[in-house]
Amino acid sequence: MKTHMKVFRIIICIFAGLMTANFIASPLFSWHHGNILLGVFALGLVLWGVFFNKLPAPAHAVILAVYAVPIIFAGFLAAYGNTRRAEIPSCPCCINVVIVLGAGLRDGQPGGHLARRLDAAAEFLHNNPYVSVVVTGGLGAGQQITEAEAMAAYLVRLGIAPERIILEDESTSTYENLKFATEITRDLRGYSNHSYVIVSNDFHIFRATRQARNMEIYASGLAAPTPWHSLAQNYLREMAAIVHYWLFSGTGGLLAIK
Repeated sequence: MKTHMKVFRIIICIFAGLMTANFIASPLFSWHHGNILLGVFALGLVLWGVFFNKLPAPAHAVILAVYAVPIIFAGFLAAYGNTRRAEIPSCPCCINVVIVLGAGLRDGQPGGHLARRLDAAAEFLHNNPYVSVVVTGGLGAGQQITEAEAMAAYLVRLGIAPERIILEDESTSTYENLKFATEITRDLRGYSNHSYVIVSNDFHIFRATRQARNMEIYASGLAAPTPWHSLAQNYLREMAAIVHYWLFSGTGGLLAIK
């Protein structure tokens, strides 16, 4: 085997080991379809490394292309989410509202993803003291309080005045987060026009703002960082959700995915 191929195989084995370890540890943090995709991704790398010497050159090229697609896709989502800046229009007839999308609780408290969304929202709200915020999310399985209630309490601890916080505590998906939040704020303070800042994790900003646009909601995105230990599974899950949307958007495919 040529030296460069040996080095390539070593790189594959290293990534296979890292992905496998991440997959094994992932249930400690959260469990969703992205974890399964991560397991498939890791298994493919393991098999590629094990049978590396038995595969012809065209097979390596095909496998490399297959793995390159999600990597490039993930890079696009990360770049999109982290280069967008929340916008506050100067329209005198508009009211600006922050919408924090739900992401699930752990033992009644915001989990890692949701906590980062709320941290980003709190910083924005401190810098824009006349902006209201809608926290979204209903009662999850096994929880005693709604996501919205837990999010509101978290923001209060970060110094956000309770009167600035509006609870939307019925939604169970991104689509419902946006729909119900905008319905609640439609007549807020007597203004007929609204502009929104949607707060979510960086991997989710692309889909969230596209959903808002499809719903004729004027919104910019504010990205919160994703915990390092869940980057792979969340980006994989998000890519699957976007592909599902592209394939089934005509029947509401995206709208049913959180």
